[in-house]
Amino acid sequence: MNTALIRRRTAVLALSACALVAGTASAQQAWPSKPIRFVVPFSAGGANDLLGRAAAEGASKVLGQPIIVDNKPGAGAMLGTDVVAKSAPDGYTFLISAAGVVSNSMIRKVPYKDSDLVPVAMIGLAPSVIVAPADAPYKDLKEFVAASKKGKGLHFATAGTGSTPHFVEGILEKNYGAKLDLVPYKSGSESITAVLGNQVEATSEASIVVLPYIKAGKLKPLATTWTQRISAYPQLPTAIELGFDDIRIAHWAGVHAPAGTPQAILDKMADAVNQAMKDPATVKRLKDMGIEPIGGTRASFVKFVDEERTRLGAVVKATGMKEE
Repeated sequence: MNTALIRRRTAVLALSACALVAGTASAQQAWPSKPIRFVVPFSAGGANDLLGRAAAEGASKVLGQPIIVDNKPGAGAMLGTDVVAKSAPDGYTFLISAAGVVSNSMIRKVPYKDSDLVPVAMIGLAPSVIVAPADAPYKDLKEFVAASKKGKGLHFATAGTGSTPHFVEGILEKNYGAKLDLVPYKSGSESITAVLGNQVEATSEASIVVLPYIKAGKLKPLATTWTQRISAYPQLPTAIELGFDDIRIAHWAGVHAPAGTPQAILDKMADAVNQAMKDPATVKRLKDMGIEPIGGTRASFVKFVDEERTRLGAVVKATGMKEE
């Protein structure tokens, strides 16, 4: 083959490669060019769903495309999570993630790998609140733990294996010597009903769920389990303020994407969610419900998820938490 022909073919290949790179870059720059889907792995109306819808509404305005919220509850959030894990990494399907995205694989067999999903953005959280019947004899978490150490202990309701109240109960037992008899229910609403009916001595549940009962005098709050007091109920101390430094848990919601989604798209979505969570009207609406909007950078959410994995993993190991 002569030298001139080789040069011409080399030039053609180089131009084709440049065109491909330019086309890919152009496609990424054009994102989003159609509606985006946020998959919520829980039923409508809960903290995760409300946070997902707030993020969708605000991010849609920033990105200039509709964001459709698609509720796919079931199997402890695994159903919706699996849908996203197996979706094309093209920037048009995201998961509204929760703590289960971190802890499920530690407790039960899941149909996807943790590495199939990547953190994108923190949306916000509903602090958990430890609650007791309104006529309970203990006024706060310190008195509740002390009371549990007497006699046969106290009953603590959860929303099932690996739920947020299950982790709260595990930390109270293993780290602080509380004597608690675990009573698993199918949902947080069933647990609250059990406390209201004096069938169990306590549970913990998202602030958005329990605050109406607390304000109506139907439940007694013992502590909030997050690092800061709840904006909508600032008179309630945190567990940390009461001496329980290891109790830092909340019903959080973030955004995860299928692994392989272009970095430029991940960064753009993270920025859109952050802007949504800084909108004054959105902040007020969420805080009034007992939800704390957070936002932040993608790097800060990656750090949060890594820390949650380490912290919750230690609780799973210490308690032997496994699905029965």
